[in-house]
Amino acid sequence: MRSLDIAGTGMQAQQTNVEVISNNIANMSTTGFKRRRAEFQDLIYQNLRRVGANSSDTGTLVPSGAQVGLGVKTAAIYRINAQGNLQQTGNTLDMAIQGNGYFQVTLPSGDTAYTRDGTFGLASDGTIVTADGYTVQPGLQIPSNATGVAVNSSGQVQVTLQGQTAPQTIGQLQLTVFPNEAGLEAQGDNLFLQTAASGAPVAGNPATQGFGSVMQGFVETSNVNIVTEITNLITAQRAYEMNSRVITTSDEMMSTLTNLR
Repeated sequence: MRSLDIAGTGMQAQQTNVEVISNNIANMSTTGFKRRRAEFQDLIYQNLRRVGANSSDTGTLVPSGAQVGLGVKTAAIYRINAQGNLQQTGNTLDMAIQGNGYFQVTLPSGDTAYTRDGTFGLASDGTIVTADGYTVQPGLQIPSNATGVAVNSSGQVQVTLQGQTAPQTIGQLQLTVFPNEAGLEAQGDNLFLQTAASGAPVAGNPATQGFGSVMQGFVETSNVNIVTEITNLITAQRAYEMNSRVITTSDEMMSTLTNLR
């Protein structure tokens, strides 16, 4: 019976759906996390009577035909890049992006990764780094005798040195945008890599056209809405139960056939 296989694909699809939702809920407190949404497509169809086929020798055509669908498949898992809330931390090196863009991070391999997690700190030499110690490009170093660090909305980093009143600009942070943010490949640790689908990165100064601004002393929270996720979880659970019920019903029908005397 086709219904057994069809319902099986439905259960697998809803299992994937639940896994995506559970990942969203698990990361509801992850800085800069963007929720995911699973999308599904119907599988191929089997023609029992092809639409448009000749139904007589006089040229009459079948108006609708008869097709039986063979189930469902996972088409994609999209990342919803909506802005998260900005949470004030009071930490001088915490930075949030309000608007479009990603910070650029140099990995130990030398490759460049991209992140919206602005929970930064200092390395032993004063270089601004991520929580994992990866250098935030362009590798700005805070002098050891600095008494204050200020980052404006345009990404300029200024320090106040001992014995001086006027701040000094030591460098410029830049943001990167992509033609297709959904095409970035998630690596974990709040990092993304460029792919052929994302397009080439375009770097620019914050607060310019097409780029977001930098907010010092803030972090961007996850954009997961727990009410929406719980509602989606209940819906996925009910859909899973309905597909399992189809399998039970199909099994009962087959049992009826085998018990015929």
